[in-house]
Amino acid sequence: MENEKTISVLNTLITINNDRIEGYETASEETEEQDLKTMFSNFSATSQKCKKELDAEVTKLGGEPAEGTLTTGKFFRVWMDVKATLTGKDRKAILNSCEYGEDMAGDTYKKALENDLENLNTEQQTMIKAQHSLLKADHDKVKSMIDTLETA
Repeated sequence: MENEKTISVLNTLITINNDRIEGYETASEETEEQDLKTMFSNFSATSQKCKKELDAEVTKLGGEPAEGTLTTGKFFRVWMDVKATLTGKDRKAILNSCEYGEDMAGDTYKKALENDLENLNTEQQTMIKAQHSLLKADHDKVKSMIDTLETA
């Protein structure tokens, strides 16, 4: 197991958490619905916790934790959609955009667990699986809210 590859995997996960933090902080500021503000703040806090754990692991391996975001790509467009939707106050569209962003975050974790196991020790795998579960719970909360709106 090479530290460089491990650091790269961990930094990818840091970056996706940076995206979530930035996106949900923006969404929390933009929405006027208190339940969404609370949910977005909680989701941001989840990613801050994940980022802190990942940062510590990268540092322990002698690497430099990623500072940036993936905002040059799809994730940026997702958050711009969220911001535009928040302006329009369409709750279902807001939640659909959030679900798409959550799908992207979850897929990033899933790929790390499927494709990079040889680059991660057991402790790192356990940490990433636990974080993936937290993000899946956030996704499922958004999905449940969408389902409730669709049946209302």
